[in-house]
Amino acid sequence: MDNIKSKLPEYAKDIKLNLSSVLTERGSGSLTQEQRLGTALATAIASGNATLTAAIEQEAESFLDEATLNAARGSAAIMGMNNIYYRFVHLAENPDYGQMPANLRMNMLMNPGVDKLTFELYSIAVSAINGCGLCISSHEKSIKHLGGTNAQVQDVVRIASAVHAAAQVLSYEESKSSVSAEAAA
Repeated sequence: MDNIKSKLPEYAKDIKLNLSSVLTERGSGSLTQEQRLGTALATAIASGNATLTAAIEQEAESFLDEATLNAARGSAAIMGMNNIYYRFVHLAENPDYGQMPANLRMNMLMNPGVDKLTFELYSIAVSAINGCGLCISSHEKSIKHLGGTNAQVQDVVRIASAVHAAAQVLSYEESKSSVSAEAAA
């Protein structure tokens, strides 16, 4: 992660500082290490920057078992699908779509490989990145039903925001480097 932070330019100093903070017990004290690192991995995958995802995954592999890593990966995958579908249902003017069965396989939701609260925390963070209000609301209700707190929700969304911002900056900087290399060739 230090290598990633060193790649963030001066204009993204706040992102670097926030990324350093939110992934620590001090910065996200309502979460377990499993919840912090799993959220970071799920949201890195959702944010789509390979460099950042690889760095977070390498860090997470040092602390998380394979089931937890797969739950984070699975959250990014299933929310990638569900957030598109349910955002459409929510935004479409025709209320009939909300009454129709989704007919999409969602087995991961029933057996995520981690406790339900942790998976819901991963899922709300990914849903925040993907901008699905219906999913955010649904996962927030599930978190509360499972005994989760407002602080936990805020902490995972803070992680999502810092990870997503870092991914955006890295993608921009990587694209500038590619353009410069092509121009030089």
